[in-house]
Amino acid sequence: MSTYAAIHAGVGAWGTVVPHAGSESGLQMRGVLYAAGIALFFSLIGTPMAIKTLARYGFGQPIRDDGPTTHQAKRGTPTMGGVVIVLATLLGYGFTKLATMHAPTASGLLVLFLMAGMGVVGFTDDFLKVFRQRSLGLRAKAKMVGQWIVAIAFAVMALHFPNSQGFKPADTHLSFVRNISAIDLGAVLFVIWAGLLIAGASNGVNLTDGLDGLATGSCVMVFASYVLIGVWQHGESCAVLAGVHGCYPVRDPLDLAIVAAAVMGACFGFLWWNTSPAKIYMGDTGSLALGGALAGLAICSQTELLLAVLGGLFVIITLSVVIQVTYFKISGGKRVFKMAPLHHHFELVGWAEVTVVVRFWIICGLFCGLGLGVFYAGWITVK
Repeated sequence: MSTYAAIHAGVGAWGTVVPHAGSESGLQMRGVLYAAGIALFFSLIGTPMAIKTLARYGFGQPIRDDGPTTHQAKRGTPTMGGVVIVLATLLGYGFTKLATMHAPTASGLLVLFLMAGMGVVGFTDDFLKVFRQRSLGLRAKAKMVGQWIVAIAFAVMALHFPNSQGFKPADTHLSFVRNISAIDLGAVLFVIWAGLLIAGASNGVNLTDGLDGLATGSCVMVFASYVLIGVWQHGESCAVLAGVHGCYPVRDPLDLAIVAAAVMGACFGFLWWNTSPAKIYMGDTGSLALGGALAGLAICSQTELLLAVLGGLFVIITLSVVIQVTYFKISGGKRVFKMAPLHHHFELVGWAEVTVVVRFWIICGLFCGLGLGVFYAGWITVK
């Protein structure tokens, strides 16, 4: 009998009986479905309400004057829809806890804190854009300061709150598909590393959010990947399989899967209204929140470097901006791409917006498949 099957059969790794392990685990596993379904419901019904409210108060999207000319028709489309995604996620998680009668965990609450905190920074940026009616909101330095304040608070708290096995929401070791034992960053360097990861992930999603449904659909796939990772880590958790070689010393893997499922469901519901032609945009409120949630899941599931594979599309799009800006400065005004981020380059080449979005979704799906394959291969290698 495999260790995973043993858990659900109520048998411990060493043949001892675990009372009610099967029914208890089954109830918690249903929580993943509850979270996705509840968040999807609230997002589906909440988004059209947000569209009407935002339109009534004139919270429309400013458009870059130097962007593709086809985007000028989008001027005035309601923005700050990320509020719906964040609220639907929180409601999905909260109602799931009520339905399963399980208390929230430190890891789950910390990821939600990070998501909400980054959403507040993004909301401030969006509000200033709408108020000033231009495509620039917070100054870059002020925006970065806000992101780092939230990120540092998350990282510091994540190194506390050990459970009965001594596992904390985060570990100071650098991680790929699991912790790399040879690389212990220590508390200070870990906080700096976590801040860089959170800022990078949130800005990566933010840069990807330039076409109807592109960032939302891509995030659905990456969060779905973290649902699978959390469920798998739960089945091979050191909290249950104490002393078994290759188990995962992750504090709350199943609750992380529930959080990921809630965000995935919220994004799915929002995508119904955000797909081309978009009736609402998530704005920085949504993109910074989603990027923060991804980074939080990566840190708490000890898959920090794996996020670069799962979110490979975000990495490519971010690199396109870095390459464009760097080459522009060193070449005296020349450009590598017609426009950055990369999706706008393909628009100017002649691809229809929907074509760009779908093809980039395919690329995102391939990266997610690769990332999950690498994660599974890492488990096989250790076993």
